[in-house]
Amino acid sequence: MVLTNSQYEQLMAKYYGRQLRTKHITESRLAEVREKIPEYREWERKIQTLSVDYAKERLKTGAAPSDLEENVREISEKKERLLVENGYPADYLKPVYVCPDCQDTGYIGDRKCHCFEREIVNFLYSQSNLQEILDRENFSHFTLEVYPDDYTEEATGLTPRENMRNIHRTAIDFVRHFDAETENLLLYGETGVGKTFLANCIAKELLDTSHTVVYLTSLQLFDILETYKFDRDLSYTEKDAAISYILDSDLLIIDDLGTELNNSFTSSQLYRCIDVRINTGRSTIISTNLSFDDLREQYSERIFSRLTSNYTLLKLTGDDIRLKLAITNIGGKTQ
Repeated sequence: MVLTNSQYEQLMAKYYGRQLRTKHITESRLAEVREKIPEYREWERKIQTLSVDYAKERLKTGAAPSDLEENVREISEKKERLLVENGYPADYLKPVYVCPDCQDTGYIGDRKCHCFEREIVNFLYSQSNLQEILDRENFSHFTLEVYPDDYTEEATGLTPRENMRNIHRTAIDFVRHFDAETENLLLYGETGVGKTFLANCIAKELLDTSHTVVYLTSLQLFDILETYKFDRDLSYTEKDAAISYILDSDLLIIDDLGTELNNSFTSSQLYRCIDVRINTGRSTIISTNLSFDDLREQYSERIFSRLTSNYTLLKLTGDDIRLKLAITNIGGKTQ
């Protein structure tokens, strides 16, 4: 995943802030020590004088004096003892970094530091609209037990649990092969059968591996697209950033398609969004309560064609899990 320039600059600004804060703290502490321990300044001057004398000697003879490093080390040890004798820690004047490994630069050599990789993940979480909910909705909390196994669905020829087991495998494969293959998923079925939960499980796996994931309900998506199209108060830069946020993310999740007020504008914008992402090789997950017939009737034929020919269609079946859990919780409280 490659960050956009603006995303990268936002992250690096955080590191520049850390460096400035460290510099300020170090300089403040040094000023304090110089004021309270005048002798400390004398040892600083000795190191400066020693360095200048050795530089002159090197210019004169062409060779570096061999005892410079040892003399500087001895003076540094005396400075540390002086700090301790006056009630300061020996390392009081050493820079205090958030990450000592990269010294708050974000890089070790030309390689991103582990702290920078973590910052990228955190940043992408904050951009995804999913930061809090994914603590609860992820594969570690996924269970097949909430899906019935005592009857067969006519549409699938499987019990809801068997069907969900197959869908779960598909979701895992979607994540596993995400960087090698472009795949799109259409999750459809009745309310409460786990469509959003499954999409969130996938989102967490990808966010944790530094992919850009954008989650939007259909209402949010079309609100952004409408603003992009009609709001004259926004600058082109602001509009371009908003639309790039949707079209260029590694994964776009459109949840609850069909709950928006459908018209020619929403249909045209949805087609554009789907079409651009297919043509640029970016994956999309769409969830909807609509049936195939409803999708064909509510949206244009070309949208329906795009969905059926470019998306893996996954029908989730079973009982309303949210209702079942709510009833269970109520029952638990009354016992």
